[in-house]
Parts: sequence; C-alpha cells; structure tokens
Amino acid sequence: MPPKEPPRRRVPGPARSARPRPPEGRPARPGPRPAARPGATRRPAPRPPARPRTIRLGSPKPRLRLVSLGLTLVMLAFVVRLLQVQAVDASTLAAKAEAHRYQEYTLTADRGEITDRSGIALAASVDAYDIVADPLLFTPEESKVQDAPEQAAALLAPLLGKQPADLAKKLRTPKSRYTLLARKQTPQVWNQIKDLKKVYAKKSARSEGGNGVNLLGGIVSEPSTRRVYPNGELAAGILGYVNADGRGAGGLESMLDKELAGQDGKIRFAESGGRQVPTAGTRGTPAVPGSDIELTIDRDIQWAAQQAITDQVRKSKADRGYVIVQNTRTGEVLAMANAPGFDPNDLSAANSAAMGNAALQDAYEPGSTSKVMSMAAVLEEGVATPGTHVVVPNRLHRGDRLFRDDIDHPTWYLTLNGVLAKSSNIGTILATGQLGKTQAESNRVLHSYLRKFGIGSPTGLGYPGETPGILAKPGNWSTSQQYTIPFGQGLSINAMQAASVYSTIANGGVRIEPTLVRGTEGPDGRFTPAPAPEQTRVVSEKTAKTLATMLESVVDDREGTGTKARIPGYRVAGKTGTANRVDPEVGGYRGYTASFAGFAPADNPQITVYCAIQNPTKGSYFGGQICGPIYKKVMEFALKTLHVAPTGSEPARLPVIFKDSE
Repeated sequence: MPPKEPPRRRVPGPARSARPRPPEGRPARPGPRPAARPGATRRPAPRPPARPRTIRLGSPKPRLRLVSLGLTLVMLAFVVRLLQVQAVDASTLAAKAEAHRYQEYTLTADRGEITDRSGIALAASVDAYDIVADPLLFTPEESKVQDAPEQAAALLAPLLGKQPADLAKKLRTPKSRYTLLARKQTPQVWNQIKDLKKVYAKKSARSEGGNGVNLLGGIVSEPSTRRVYPNGELAAGILGYVNADGRGAGGLESMLDKELAGQDGKIRFAESGGRQVPTAGTRGTPAVPGSDIELTIDRDIQWAAQQAITDQVRKSKADRGYVIVQNTRTGEVLAMANAPGFDPNDLSAANSAAMGNAALQDAYEPGSTSKVMSMAAVLEEGVATPGTHVVVPNRLHRGDRLFRDDIDHPTWYLTLNGVLAKSSNIGTILATGQLGKTQAESNRVLHSYLRKFGIGSPTGLGYPGETPGILAKPGNWSTSQQYTIPFGQGLSINAMQAASVYSTIANGGVRIEPTLVRGTEGPDGRFTPAPAPEQTRVVSEKTAKTLATMLESVVDDREGTGTKARIPGYRVAGKTGTANRVDPEVGGYRGYTASFAGFAPADNPQITVYCAIQNPTKGSYFGGQICGPIYKKVMEFALKTLHVAPTGSEPARLPVIFKDSE
C-alpha cells in the first residue's frame, strides 16, 4: 500500500487583484478555481447562468433591393409625367392654365349724352350693375344644402323683380361658373343684395365651427351703365330708346348709335381664388367714351308743344297727333311732339303703336294746307295774281266726278287771295288748271313744284323709319287725282314735310333741309358743328312775300278759316286743313285729318308751327277749330321764349271777294 502524501501547506502569496467582472450578459471565461480554505466545509460550486438565446436576423439586402426598386418605379413615374407635362403636352396645358388663370373682361364705354340746344340732358347714362352668380357655389357639394338655388332665388326675386323659378333655373346651370341673373340694376338694388350677403355671412360665422352656409356667397356684381331719360316722355319720339344690351334700338339712339356708343375696351389680369393677383399686372385697352350729341330741340318749346297736342288729342278722342316747331331761317327743328307718347324709362308699360315718331313715320293726305304749293305754282308761273277774279260755283264737274267745297254755298265771287282765305277746293282746281294749255301740261307743272317743295322725297333728317310720302308721276295721275292733288288729296306727306313747306315760304322761297342735330362733342371736349343743311330755291322771293301776305288773310280776315290762330301783337300767316283720312283697316277713307300750318311774324318770319290731329271723334274735326288753338298756344310760347319782338305794322288785308259787276 503506497504511503500517503503529506498535506500540502498553502503558502500565502501576494494579493491578486480582483478579476474584472465579465460584462452583463456575457458568460465568464473558465479559469482555475481558488483552493478551498483549510478546515472549511466545501460548498457545491454554483452553476453558471444559462446563456441567452441568440436570434439571428435575415439578410437586409433583399429588402433594400425591393425598396430601391419601388422608389425607382415611383421616380420613373414622376419623370415620365414630368416629361409629358413639360415636353409632350406643354403647349396644351399652358394654354389651359392661361385660360383659367387669366381673366378677360370687357370695359363698357360710357354712352354719350343727348342734350337740347342749351346743353340740358335729354338722355344720359348712370351707374348700374349686372347681377351675376357662380352656379358651382350653389351645388350641394359646395353649399352643403340640397336646395340652395331655390333658397337663394326666393331671397333675390323680390329685389330683382324676377320669378323665383327663373332665377333658380339659372343658379342650377350645369358645368358653368357664370350666369347672368339681371341686367342694369340700380346701385340701390345692389346695396340691398350686399346687405343680405352680410347678414348670411354673419350667420355662417356664428355657426358651429364657423362652417355655416352663406346662401348668397356666390352672388356678385359687374359694373355697368343704365340709360335714363330725365324728362320722361318729353321728346321720346325723337330720342328713341336703347335695348337690353345698351345699344340704340329706336329714334336718334339708333340713328346715332355709332357716335353715342363709343368703343368698348378690354382688361386682362391674373386671378386666384376669385380675386385679382395684384403682382401679376394687367393688360388691356381702355374704353373710349361716346360723343355727346347736341340737338336743335329747345326743351321748353318741346314741353309746350307736347302739352298742347296731348291735351287736344285727349279732348278730341283722336288716334294721335303731332306738332312741329321750326326755325324758318336755319331749318333747325325746335320741337317735334307726338301724342300719345311713351316713357323710354319703362318700355314694359309702353304701347308699341306709340313707340315710334309718328311726325316722321306717318304718311297721310294733307288736305288744304297743301294749297299753298298750288298757289305758289300759280303765282310763280304768272298765270294769276292775288287779285285775279275767280268765280266759284257750288259744284264743279271734272272728269268722272263732281267736286264741292267743305260747305254748300251760292256762287262765290272770290279773288285768288279769297280762294286761299276761304280754302275753296273748286277755286283751287280752277286756278291750277291755268298752269298749262292742257290738263296734262298743268299736271306736269304742278308736279314739278311739289317735288321742289320736297314732297315725295326724304326730308334730309335721315331719321330711321321716316316716310318720303307718296307722289305719283303726273303721267300716272288718275282722272280724279288730276283735280284732287291741287287741294291736298291724292298725295301723301309726313308732318315734317308739311312744316318745311311753310318754312320755305317764310324763308323767302328757299327751302332749307330740316335739321335735328346742332353738333357733337367728342371725348376730347371738342365741339364739332353739324354740316350746313342743303338749300334749294323753290320760288322767287317776290312770290314768297306775296304768299305770306295772302296767308295773313286766312287768319286776319273775318272771311278766313283760321281766325282762332290770331295772336295779339303779332301778324300771323297760316292755313287750315281738313282732309279725308285713309284708314288701312277698311282700305278706304274713314275719318278726317285736321291740321293747321303757319309762321310768325308774317312780316318778318322766324318761327313755323305745324299741327295735325288724326281721326278726331269728339267735337269738331275742322283744322281751324281744333288745330288753330294749338298753333296759337305753341306759337305764343315760342315767340316769348325766343324773345321775338311784337310786330310793328298792320297787315295788308288783301281783298277776298269782288262784286259781280266788277
């Protein structure tokens, strides 16, 4: 048995530094265990902690490749779209962007004024607004209300004077950003709409979250102008009216539309969110205002003429009537009044039959006022004088007719002056029969004078719808026309032509084309006078003066038919007319045309007044009875307005009758 080894003695050695603890989570490295102390009980060695299980991650490279591929595809799509936008479709898209970004609006030119000869406005333009809407803002998606158009229409209808259903239909216009609700509304109407918009805007702001509905948020206005006529019906027949687009549609508004309208301009600017982008600048052309038109009309005389004819037409229960006042020396028309008239401010209430200018557009047989032209031909041709004796029977047989005067009478022994004073049809036929060796030759001579007086030709005014009248060639005169035309039946004229005849006599036998326009004032403030009217010698000055003296007998002599036209302090020359009236409804004569024409002062003529009333049905229908007083009233007013001094001499008082023994 082997001998036992002696126990080893632990020899103390130098102290060792403590071994560093392994990092947390990392197992300690194995090493020699320290020797147990002598005599110490041996403890079991602690078990090493279990190692944590390690999770191995997959390789990131495949995922990075996938992400890179996705990003590459997205970027490729962007690049392709960018190439399409900037290269392939660049011009098309740019045009669309331009159309949506830039807005172009028309700048309406201010329409020129129409004034009387003193510069008083008869027609002018004032500020107005077109009420428009954006239908997109009334869709359920934008407004959040299913019946937004109907609710908005109910609010706007009373203000715009429209039917709610019509407005709602416009507000529902599909695929549109613009619809016109009403034109030419006054500033007061737009202010009322703005007040309503403010009310609903406040309600919208007070709602939960401030997202309430402003029913009128899509309603806006566009500046415009509206034509107004400050004097209502005064001179409406001359002025005419404008249509809904602001263009002349009647009268001088139509005739002079080019001068009055001016030239519209344009403005173009960038817009974003319904507002102008101030930094983008604007481009365009400014509007050029229209020219102002100054008429020859005197507003005060026009008023007097219109009042007089309106009252008489009403009293006589006539179809219509007209009065013309003309300056005998210049041809300027001082007044042209029609009754009944219309108010161009409210065309909806106007009678369409009264919306024209009947004084220029009616063609009618003048009657005895036309006899002055027959007498002018007789005197100018030298076949008679004012004192020539004319025996006038009660009836005169000519052709296939038996002619008479307006009253039955015994044989009259009249001078040529008396034939005119008593307005004898028979005496006029006898006198004009001396113009030629045959009736056909007499017809040709008379026709030539009628043409020189302007019958059958336009007056020269150039007024729209004006009638030149009807005057057949002498070779086409029927058997009856050969004898009726000398006393004013069988030919047709308009009222301006009739007035011009008397102005020609008053002007010493020279016819001056009538004028309505004195001149124009352009945007630069320069006044351009109208061209001088054409002048034509019709009869000699001697013949004209003789006729003026003969016409005094119509008014001044007790035998005359125009005594109701006398004016104290003035010598008056005039002539009555009562003609059978052609009625288109029956295709023949029915009713009468009553008229009176003349000038004053007879010894120094300055003013011509002509009056005619169509188909008077109450009271007298004779021209001297119903038109004589109108002539007097209008002439007196005109003489005072123009400061014409009273006459300082007595009338000549030519003889009207002669004794059978003379």
